Amino acid sequence: MNTVSSVLVANRGEIAVRIFRTCRELGIRTVAVYSDADADALHTREADEAVRLPGAAPGDTYLRGDLIVAAALAAGADAVHPGYGFLSENPDFARAVLDAGLTWVGPPPEAIAAMASKTRAKELLGLAPLGEGEVTEADLPVLVKAAAGGGGRGMRIVRERAALGAALEAARAEAASAFGDGEVFVEPYIERGRHVEVQLLADTHGTVWTLGTRDCSLQRRHQKVIEEAPAPGLGPDLTAELYALAERAARRVGYVGAGTVEFLVADGRAHFLEMNTRLQVEHPVTEAVFGLDLVAEQLRIAEGQALPPEPPPARGHAVEARLYAEDPARDWTPGTGTLHRLAVPDAVRLDTGYADGDAIPVHYDPLLAKAVAHAPTRAEALRRLAGALDRAEIHGPTTNRDLLVRSLRHPEFTAARMDTGFYDRHLPGLTTPAPDPHAPLAAALADAHGRSRFGAFRNLPSPPRTKRYLMVGEEHEAAYRPTRDGGWEAEGVRVVSVDAGRVVLEVAGVRRTYAVARYGDRIHVNNTVLTALPRFPDPTTPQHAPGSLLAPMPGTVIRVAEGLTEGAPVKAGDPLLWLEAMKMEHRITAPVTGTLDALHVTTGQQVRMDMLLAVVQPTP
Repeated sequence: MNTVSSVLVANRGEIAVRIFRTCRELGIRTVAVYSDADADALHTREADEAVRLPGAAPGDTYLRGDLIVAAALAAGADAVHPGYGFLSENPDFARAVLDAGLTWVGPPPEAIAAMASKTRAKELLGLAPLGEGEVTEADLPVLVKAAAGGGGRGMRIVRERAALGAALEAARAEAASAFGDGEVFVEPYIERGRHVEVQLLADTHGTVWTLGTRDCSLQRRHQKVIEEAPAPGLGPDLTAELYALAERAARRVGYVGAGTVEFLVADGRAHFLEMNTRLQVEHPVTEAVFGLDLVAEQLRIAEGQALPPEPPPARGHAVEARLYAEDPARDWTPGTGTLHRLAVPDAVRLDTGYADGDAIPVHYDPLLAKAVAHAPTRAEALRRLAGALDRAEIHGPTTNRDLLVRSLRHPEFTAARMDTGFYDRHLPGLTTPAPDPHAPLAAALADAHGRSRFGAFRNLPSPPRTKRYLMVGEEHEAAYRPTRDGGWEAEGVRVVSVDAGRVVLEVAGVRRTYAVARYGDRIHVNNTVLTALPRFPDPTTPQHAPGSLLAPMPGTVIRVAEGLTEGAPVKAGDPLLWLEAMKMEHRITAPVTGTLDALHVTTGQQVRMDMLLAVVQPTP
């Protein structure tokens, strides 16, 4: 039995910070690795020691196993924890760690090799994916998936046979960028199934724990959004079948450590999807229900310790929501910039890779945090998490907070009648903006607090003061005036109190408090975000011609449509170029039918947000 005294985490962000937390509790020294883009990231600051990974682009740095092994040796670490994503399911990396004389906090390389490729995993269990040439009209719809990795990357739904080739090409490119492996496969797409998984924990002494089920059916673009444990409404027979299939998969490959077996459940039947040979993003809900620290258990297993014969009993229900920096009004474009403030009530657990004031880089996943609530019942857990997110202070780029809160309160979800098509049916209603109509007034009053009140004591009433704000894409004007007693008044509203960060208004006898925080021209008023507008238009603001295509985010141009040149005819919706940002491809399409009047970028070029990419001259 070996003892782990120092762990290098071959990862970044919230999972690295989360692993460091457990290591500190166990008295284990921690080592971070970081790219140049992460030199001041929270995980870099949290570790006892940190090693820069040189010589690679920021988006690829954490895929360099040779650099990571060298960093572990240089820092004197005796173990490596891979986290999830990046190299966590790469058997060659696991072997390199072991060959260097280090302890690998994960399953044996042979088990990873057997299960990390979804195609080989299916074959091992007697299942075979469809070949490209085998797909017929009768098989549609089908799902193209990356053989390595997950998280929605390298995944495409195909509903027409003619679209299969393009979907395969796009999926291969995205998978290669995200996982370093462009292999993809095709399987039937089940429209109304539930995504259910079983958490496993296995030691080197032959004990395998099945730690309950999780439901991860609420997914957008195949990316999990809300997860819970246990999966509701499965019934004892189906649950027992899932446990047996998961344990069978683990024993078939001699599995050791934490892992997850995923299924699609439809019509009372379980369809094997894959085995993830690593810790899952959603592991905290299982920890909450079973009262375990899965990272601590991983470390003990890596040291050779034995699990007890049976796991602890499950208690209550837990639900997790993933908070992303993304803008639903801009087709869910990932957000970057400064996260000025992130705070949730103490009633929930928050796993994050950011602290107040940290910058959100363009190179990585836009996940800001995971919020987790645990309660005796499912209804209480959902209510607790929705309430905490609704009251959270999230100041910075636009997030999916409203989607999370509304999803947790949606009657179909609260009744546990959801499936993987939940967002296909309900997304527009869940993302329709509902700004507070009095937010502009609260922002204006907070801004006016402490400023000169000249004119407040004239014999004649002073004219209203006005301020203009952009709210949900529309301009709003707030009008107010000072009163003789040193207060403020506004039409239809009683102003109870005002200071720079807090305004209390009363409307129709109902009093409400508005927390106001300003960062430059961007103002957060409770959950409503405003942009302060200047009194007069700025003559230096660039004016773009109709048909101009602007970069929706910072990123890299990874492809320009074949044969596309200035003067070429294009149709509305035609893909013109592709940007890569945060390891995802984003297609830029022609807004109208017409002629490509200008193309300002080339493949490999870095672009900034709102940079002019191309101009399409509409057909008269």
